[in-house]
Amino acid sequence: MNTLIAVVAALSGSLVFGVSSVAEQRGTQRVGRRPPLRPGLLLDLVRQPLWLTGVSATLIGFVLQVVALTYGELALVEPILISDLIIASLIASALRKRWDPVMFVGVTAAAAGVGAFLAISRPSGGRTTVSLVAILPLAIALAVVLAGCLAVAQRKDDARPLALALACGVTYGVAAFVVKLMTADFSGGLAQVFSHWPVYALAIVGPLGFLLNQNAFQQGILLAPVLAIITVSDPLVSIALASIWLDEKFTSTPGAVAGEILALLVMTTGIYILAHRAPIVTRQIEAREREAHAEDNASGGGQAQ
Repeated sequence: MNTLIAVVAALSGSLVFGVSSVAEQRGTQRVGRRPPLRPGLLLDLVRQPLWLTGVSATLIGFVLQVVALTYGELALVEPILISDLIIASLIASALRKRWDPVMFVGVTAAAAGVGAFLAISRPSGGRTTVSLVAILPLAIALAVVLAGCLAVAQRKDDARPLALALACGVTYGVAAFVVKLMTADFSGGLAQVFSHWPVYALAIVGPLGFLLNQNAFQQGILLAPVLAIITVSDPLVSIALASIWLDEKFTSTPGAVAGEILALLVMTTGIYILAHRAPIVTRQIEAREREAHAEDNASGGGQAQ
């Protein structure tokens, strides 16, 4: 019964996350661009009904994710949640009325690769608690990764969306790890939840990842590559953290290791396709829009004469 609840909650969460990603990304395109991690962006976005709808859906998706992680294993829940990437890409393509089969191949490869890796490796066992002192190296490592991604985003315009997406995905991975730790406290009620450090860590990394997500969505690139980086890095980071800090074990038979390597290669291929395809498609779309705008202006000028 617990497994059924986890699967249903994860499937529902992936659908909601897919819809919310499209709504949020389209909402961020309707406001002026802000530098990364500027809270002013959120002040601009709260006046956008579409964005608020997306955020509401995200909150519902997060609740469903917590339910899924409460009743199911991390290795069961995360591969299912990855399907939000495919759902969001299909919705975005339908709304744009443009179908790019190459990009869809990249989306499918990225999602299938990471899903297969998690399904084959199946982390299990380990502890359910970690002391605050033991987690300090993670906080330092997260700060270093974020600083590096923000530096790249600041210096290279072409890499900015993917750098911000990577920073967001890593932060979300840490948040998922923290949520998994919090589920061990749920049995003791709110008093036990608020007496341990994970809830306060989530109060920091959760909003930080959310703000990075909005920054990545706003950078003028198509949704698929940004969401692919976020979706792929999120579960891989959380699984790695569970292995390091919770001593979860991976399937290590020769066949499983070969399958894991193959899955990661498929995932990497998908990300490569998306990273190289999306900027080309974006520039083509922008060029067509500029041409159409110029034609409209010329037509308007001719009529005025």
